Amino acid sequence: MSDALTLPAEARERAGKGASRALRREGRIPAVIYGGKEEPTPIHIEEKELVRQLMLGHFMNSIVQIEVDGKSMRTLPKDVALHPVTDRPTHVDFLRLSKDAKIEVQIPVVFVNEEESPGLKKGGVLNVVRHELDLVCKSDAIPDQIEIDVTGKEVGDSIHISEVTLPDGSESAITDRDFTIATLVAPSALKKSEEEETEGEEEVAADEVEATAQKGDEEEGGDGE
Repeated sequence: MSDALTLPAEARERAGKGASRALRREGRIPAVIYGGKEEPTPIHIEEKELVRQLMLGHFMNSIVQIEVDGKSMRTLPKDVALHPVTDRPTHVDFLRLSKDAKIEVQIPVVFVNEEESPGLKKGGVLNVVRHELDLVCKSDAIPDQIEIDVTGKEVGDSIHISEVTLPDGSESAITDRDFTIATLVAPSALKKSEEEETEGEEEVAADEVEATAQKGDEEEGGDGE
C-alpha cells in the first residue's frame, strides 16, 4: 500500500458557487469529506499542495489523513474535478474511512517474468485487455499494484482473474464472470487486428465525406430551383 498522505485543510464556512470562486482566487480548492454515517464536512485545501500530491501518481489509491482544526480524519480521494480548459483542480471529494472499512478501488496490473514466457520468447505479443483491476480492499491494505506472472505462457494463452493471487484483504469487485486480463497473441494476429481497425475507421471517414458531398450537391440543386 502507498504510504498515507497528509493534507492540511481548513473548515469551509460558506457554500455556493460565489464562495468557491473566491476560494480559488486565493489559491484554495473547495472540498468535502463524506461518509462514515456522519454529516458531510466542507473544507478547503491549498491548491499547490493538492497538485503536488496529485503529481505523485498514486493519490487516488492512497489513504489521505486530512487535518482540520487539530482533528485528523482518515479518508480516500473519490473524485477530483478539473477545469475543462486549464486542467486545474476545482473541487475534491473525500470518502471518510472507518478502521475496518472496505472500499472499491482500481489497482494497476504489472506483468512479471516475461523472460520466462516461451510465447514471448518466440516473438509473441502480450495484448493487455485490462490495465487496472476493480478490487474491494480493506482500507488499511490497499496494494500499489497487482503483479501477474506470465511464466510458461504460450502464444494463444489467456490470463483470467481466477489465475491471479490477490493480496490478503483484497478481492475482485467483479464476481459474476472469470474475465480476461490479457492474451498472448502472435505478432501477425495483432497486426491484422490493428489493420482491420484502421480500415474500418477509413471506411467510416470515406462514408462521411461522401455523405457530406451528396448533401452539398442536393443543397446546390435546391438553390438552383
